[in-house]
Amino acid sequence: MPAVLSTKKLSESQKSLLLSAGNSLLEYNAIKIDFIPFEVRSTIVNAIFTSQNAVKSIQNLSLVVQDCFCVGEKTKLALEKSGHKVIKMTEYASELADYLVKNHTNDPFYFFCGNIRSDEIPSKLKENNIPFEEIEVYNTTLNPKKFGRKFDAILFFSPSGVRSFFSENKINNAKAICIGKTTASEAKKYTENVLISNTTTVESVIAKAVNTLKNDD
Repeated sequence: MPAVLSTKKLSESQKSLLLSAGNSLLEYNAIKIDFIPFEVRSTIVNAIFTSQNAVKSIQNLSLVVQDCFCVGEKTKLALEKSGHKVIKMTEYASELADYLVKNHTNDPFYFFCGNIRSDEIPSKLKENNIPFEEIEVYNTTLNPKKFGRKFDAILFFSPSGVRSFFSENKINNAKAICIGKTTASEAKKYTENVLISNTTTVESVIAKAVNTLKNDD
């Protein structure tokens, strides 16, 4: 039975996708998220979100956000579920940065993010003199754990999760299944055995793992 390690706790439906395919599963949270207090004006015209955690940080606030621009399908769904209008969603931060430069050169933005965020959007906005204010709304800290066993596949969902795992472990012959190109780039610093999910969702990472392990049989 192929052994899978997930560096993120999965929902029951997500776990069943792995288990029903004949895999064993061990899971833990390789990173820890802590929401932090922040100040922002009560009405915002244009807001950027690159993670679901950033969306969660504003859910209980009396904050009016007119137009949202986001990275990831799950981030988009979280925004829409909270009643926010999503103008543009892309799979990757680099794609959203390119879109904003092409279509919103004269618009100011608020970027809701964590303390560890990729520099793709801020650097692109600065380069093109697009005004923006960065609002830090949560802290990401590594939550490393040492494992004394081998796995056939390890699921990674962020560059921080990759760094956390490898701070205490070696991957041996396991396949690193990554949620996107940014996470995969980090994993490639430690192993050549890297695969990328077809889309940037947890379910797509699981599907990639299931299909890969099935083909290995």
